[in-house]
Amino acid sequence: MKPFALDPSMTTATGTFYPTGHVFALFANEEAARSAGQALQAQGRDDVAHATPPMILEHVVRTLGNADAPLPSVGAEGVIVRRIAQLASDGAHGLLLRATDSDAPETLRDLLQPLGPLAAFYYRRLVIEELVPAPAGPAR
Repeated sequence: MKPFALDPSMTTATGTFYPTGHVFALFANEEAARSAGQALQAQGRDDVAHATPPMILEHVVRTLGNADAPLPSVGAEGVIVRRIAQLASDGAHGLLLRATDSDAPETLRDLLQPLGPLAAFYYRRLVIEELVPAPAGPAR
């Protein structure tokens, strides 16, 4: 597993984090992320990068910058980055893995669910698939 490194191909024209063709999954802590990364590599996923909470906050979250100014974002990428920011602030570690041409959202969901991610997002061209449902809010 390699360390996460943000490159310009992982952002939109406005600079917001959007790694097309990748999945970004967040795990409760370093141990869970490393265990998931090893399991993914054992299944033949050799392009897995680990992002610590400081890396996520410094490199991914900062891509929000002025993405909402002067016009609001037309997509969900800003909302997703804010969710990632909250999870990283709570200590979540991330894994970035490249999706293959044969991957469908369902196969990626089936691959990740047993590994216990808190959240996972599949960045496809023009759409972000949420692979792990957001936890339900408090009952009202």
